[in-house]
Amino acid sequence: MSEPAVLVAVAGAGAFGKNHLRVIRESHVELAGVYDLDPERAQAAAREFGCRAYDSLQDLAGHAQAAIVAVPTSAHCKVACQLLDSGLDVLVEKPIASSLEEAHQMIVTARQRGRILQVGHLERFNPAVAAARALVTVPLFFEIHRLSVFSPRSLDVDVVLDLMIHDLDILLAMTGTMPSEIRAAGIPVLSGKADIANVRLEFPSGCIANLTASRVSTERVRKMRFFQPRQYVSVDYAKQECFAIGVDDNRQVKLMPQLVTKQEPLKRQFASFLDCIVTRAKPDVDGEAATLALELARMIEAKIEEHGVVVARSLASTSIS
Repeated sequence: MSEPAVLVAVAGAGAFGKNHLRVIRESHVELAGVYDLDPERAQAAAREFGCRAYDSLQDLAGHAQAAIVAVPTSAHCKVACQLLDSGLDVLVEKPIASSLEEAHQMIVTARQRGRILQVGHLERFNPAVAAARALVTVPLFFEIHRLSVFSPRSLDVDVVLDLMIHDLDILLAMTGTMPSEIRAAGIPVLSGKADIANVRLEFPSGCIANLTASRVSTERVRKMRFFQPRQYVSVDYAKQECFAIGVDDNRQVKLMPQLVTKQEPLKRQFASFLDCIVTRAKPDVDGEAATLALELARMIEAKIEEHGVVVARSLASTSIS
């Protein structure tokens, strides 16, 4: 089946933007061009991917039917709403916005303009995650680790919005509800925001989720395990592997490797976006789903801040010789 004839542009020519430019080019969809606040960076990206660099967002909007927004989070709302108002369908990187108010504004704008608004929670399109979601029955316990080495990118947000939000989105999709209790701790290490965080979530069903996210690790780890009646499921995001261990009616333990066809999640996400553009179907990760993940992330950040106050008070009252 050939790709639909859709003109797609990219706003933002940083690391994420260049990845999207590559995927569009490799998908053989017509690449309308790129825009960036830094004209030299836009021109360099345009030369690399054989497309046009636009002088303004308005100019880009006049030459495309859809756009991918890969600018800093603080500019998501402004850029996405301008593109939506111009009649473009939009895929915006995660998190959807800096605030719930901005996220709501984006959702309302997309609805009023009759446009697609998809959010780049990339792990939803990881084939191993898709395999795991198909196994979900009544999850009762999650253990999730997402560790990365330090990088100067995305320092406009903390580790919760940078990394953990991927897993929060997946948890919400698997449990179908917001947690009823949150405990969290996080500390800044190499930046001015929390670089490592540990979170414990309890859901109304009694399900417990423990999450650790770090961007100051010496290794890169992307793993999730969850337990449900008669079954244990393990997911390695990076290796795109999923297997389950189950107990049958005869109490026999069975190892059940899941068939996972490996594919780049970014390409699967883009294919999904194209399908939504053509069919006008609701995206798997629409504005509402992404806003729930953002809301949970903000609640966790508030708990981290509360914990930080307690720690500071404790340190202030402790004399270390």
